[in-house]
Amino acid sequence: MPIETIRGEPFNIRIDGPADAPVLLLSNSLGTNLSMWDPQIPEWSRAFRVVRYDSRGHGQSTAADKPYSIAMLGEDALAILDHLGIAKAHWCGLSKGGMVGQWLATHAGKRLDRVVLANTGARMGPPDLWNTRIKSVRANGMAGLIQPILERWFSQEFRERDSATVAKVSEMLSTTPPLGYANCCAAIRDMDQREPIRAITNPVLVIIGKVDPATPPAAGHLIAEAIHGAQTVELDAAHLSNLEQPAAFTKAVLDFLQA
Repeated sequence: MPIETIRGEPFNIRIDGPADAPVLLLSNSLGTNLSMWDPQIPEWSRAFRVVRYDSRGHGQSTAADKPYSIAMLGEDALAILDHLGIAKAHWCGLSKGGMVGQWLATHAGKRLDRVVLANTGARMGPPDLWNTRIKSVRANGMAGLIQPILERWFSQEFRERDSATVAKVSEMLSTTPPLGYANCCAAIRDMDQREPIRAITNPVLVIIGKVDPATPPAAGHLIAEAIHGAQTVELDAAHLSNLEQPAAFTKAVLDFLQA
């Protein structure tokens, strides 16, 4: 579908799958866009009406230079559901998308059914790391960040095996609006959901990359231990586990959503 106006701002939204199927809302990681989910769409869209969007500050969505927060990003998702007339949806978010999912399940759990939190954390310190990154991208743009990010996001073996996927993600990073990226970094810097997520009652699956240096396994286990009844799946992957292990990721999510 074309760019949609959500709360007075443009958002890029795409929908795949049957109009009468249960809705699955997807949320991208920091520095990517809705195309990061391409490997999952053929399978997921058979069973679900899959709605994905470029997060605020990313892709073709709004990238206004103003303070962002995880709450604001969560409110964007709710506004998209409202705009599309969707009362309730499953959720799958990776990294920053998982942080937004935690906020939604804490503050608007009745709007969600089952929740997948992939390669994410409830707290992402230290602040100085984020402040340095924000200063760099505001001064110099995205270019200097791309190679170090790719080395964290994918294992060395995968980078050597699948250069096409790595190149696609590199392109996403290079075309992410620097100011949008910087403001999302600030939202992550200021987030601490370690205690609030204890109130989540939705069924939750936490997906963990066994060799993820960006959101290490301990971060995923902390979330799972805080949320009563949460399940975990560990994949042989670094940070973007849906791209490094697409078949296993796709199946893990389907099995959970259709349980």
